[in-house]
Amino acid sequence: MTAPAPRYRVFRAALPEVCSLDPTRMAFTADADGRCEVFTWDTVTATARQVTDRPGGTFHCSVDADAHVWWFEEDTHGFGRWRFQPFEGGPTHDGLRGVPVGQARGLAVSAGGAVALALGDGEGTTVYGGRRGGPARRVTRLPYHASLTGISTEGDLLAVGGQARSPYAVTVFRTSDGARVAQLGEERAALWSLGFTSAAGRRDLLLVREHAGRYLLATWRPGEPVRTHAWAGFDTEITARWRPDGRSVLIRQDRHGRSILHRADLDTRTLTVLPTAPGTLLDAVEHAGGDLHTLWTSTAEPPRATSSAGTPLPTLPRLPDPVPGVSYDVWTPGADGDLHTLVTLPEGARGPVPTVFLVHGGPADHDRDAYDGTVHSLVASGFGVARVNYRGSTGYGPAWRAAMTEGVGLTQVADLAAARADLVERGWADPDSLALWGTSWGGYLTLLALGVRPGLWQAGVAVKPVAHLARAHATTTPALRALDERLFGGTPDELPEAYARSSPHTWLPDLRAPLLIVAARHDAKCPPGQIDDYAAELTKRQKEHDLLWLDTGHDGYDGADHVLALRTAVLFLDRTLRGSRTPRGDGASRGRPRTTPTASPAARRGESGPTERKPVPAGDSTSHHSTERTTHHAEGHHQQRPARG
Repeated sequence: MTAPAPRYRVFRAALPEVCSLDPTRMAFTADADGRCEVFTWDTVTATARQVTDRPGGTFHCSVDADAHVWWFEEDTHGFGRWRFQPFEGGPTHDGLRGVPVGQARGLAVSAGGAVALALGDGEGTTVYGGRRGGPARRVTRLPYHASLTGISTEGDLLAVGGQARSPYAVTVFRTSDGARVAQLGEERAALWSLGFTSAAGRRDLLLVREHAGRYLLATWRPGEPVRTHAWAGFDTEITARWRPDGRSVLIRQDRHGRSILHRADLDTRTLTVLPTAPGTLLDAVEHAGGDLHTLWTSTAEPPRATSSAGTPLPTLPRLPDPVPGVSYDVWTPGADGDLHTLVTLPEGARGPVPTVFLVHGGPADHDRDAYDGTVHSLVASGFGVARVNYRGSTGYGPAWRAAMTEGVGLTQVADLAAARADLVERGWADPDSLALWGTSWGGYLTLLALGVRPGLWQAGVAVKPVAHLARAHATTTPALRALDERLFGGTPDELPEAYARSSPHTWLPDLRAPLLIVAARHDAKCPPGQIDDYAAELTKRQKEHDLLWLDTGHDGYDGADHVLALRTAVLFLDRTLRGSRTPRGDGASRGRPRTTPTASPAARRGESGPTERKPVPAGDSTSHHSTERTTHHAEGHHQQRPARG
């Protein structure tokens, strides 16, 4: 089917891992009758064609150099296979014949049609190779969670990423026989693979290396050691991709909840900051001739795709009304550095307001100055919203990312409590009407905080959470078991007291606030069994709670499920924070001094005030989904990080 672009709300677009890029043909995922589905986009005719139409929706997609559209056809458990069809439409084929179903761990297609794909299972990762649509052959089998990150232009080399801080962080294999060409990585420093260049005649692999508290650009080519470009170093996490010439790189930096875009020339060793409006770049790619495509958003503006050359891109429908609320940045002093919170308050609010603390997952992730439908819904309903980038978040440097001073989970709970105290002291948040709302690892922190600091919160919403660390560890995916063991330094059997101290179930007897749990019956990451056990204990102890089960996996692509969860949560918070409240006799929550927005935010401690929407100065050297393809990040959003959330 073909239709003009304004019908579609773009979620993400994709390009192949390596190919000679055709800027006239794109694939992207967008809303189709409430589900996420794959579409093509022809920039010449400015038309879209819907490719997939599946009951559970489709998310992962790509387009190769020969104009074939690829997508991952998965079930509710996350197992499936790669499929493709011609850009213009036609028969659908398996990417490689004879491949069993598995979890998507990467797809790479060379300009000549050589295909490599990686599939995961409960024991490890298998990489397959072959010609597009032809029989598969097994290239290698790895006994750990790994991601295929690229294929060389000739299709003879594959790059596979493992645990970033390990000797197998990046391994290069020969496609023909699975021989190891190079094994890159070390225990003391992290290394990530971002893919081979698509420039003809070159076999350079792009890397990011963490060293001495900075993220450094690096490259590798056959027969040579890793070359670190120390002049292209950054204090916070980055992701990067090759430019068409194969000699320069486009770098997207996540810094303090916003994005900075850089261009690095490897020959001249120069780093240039490209002008971008304050906010978040979900992706950026540069085509031959300098046509820069970006997908940009901010808290006040939904994502929009742009082209520096005026190339027609899928148009996102505009909201009928402006996004409500006034946004501020708050910095709260802490033991390991200042804690950053993105705050959005209802316009015209007088005095402290009921406030919801949205807790991001990960923990290696962060909240951004980006449009969020949950923030929109809450602020439109009269709630304030606080998004806390607690210790362990990305976007603030390696030291912040590694800080677990009070222990796993407990460190983050301390940060949530500190942000709460700051907002209450400022007179922004009503201390008698505060809630936590988190998904995945954020749901885990919500449950933990409600038990560890029960007097601070009046309600909680935990979506697909970890409720019992040891039981979740026993039944979750191998990648997440490994993540837990890295965070704690061992298994639950080896460190039972540490796991118990950080587990929500330990603190359940102290829980006071009403709780809504939203869980998924087919969740492989945060298994349903441990949530069933936690809910049964809540019932046994007569703790007030609601429980909503979804017939999905951890990552659902059907909008109806998200709408149901959102509506249920907002109504729950309206009832628990406002519907049952009685006026305070002492007047303590009425007439509290309010410091915003009447006073100048910039003049107050640790606060930057409302975001001004102006380009980043070209001389600023303080040095996500995609407009074009899935990308690999260093620490933040990238396929090698098996984080919950």
